[in-house]
Amino acid sequence: MNKVILMGRLTRDPEVRYSQGERAMAIARYTLAVDRRGRRSGGDDGAQTADFITCVAFDRAGEFAEKYFHQGTKIVAEGRIQTGSY
Repeated sequence: MNKVILMGRLTRDPEVRYSQGERAMAIARYTLAVDRRGRRSGGDDGAQTADFITCVAFDRAGEFAEKYFHQGTKIVAEGRIQTGSY
């Protein structure tokens, strides 16, 4: 099972494009800054760092992102993780 739930803030407005073909499909790309809390070896108790996760939304989810998502908006995204291999 490949399921992930992320909560974070958008680093910038989504970049939306539409596919070619009979039926144009919205493809939205955006980056989430997800806080990572925990102790670091440097001794900073409570210091926060963030992971920057690139997300892609297709079709109706892409149109939703285009309409409602803006820089700084806090969202929860559910989906699957896919990594590239080189």
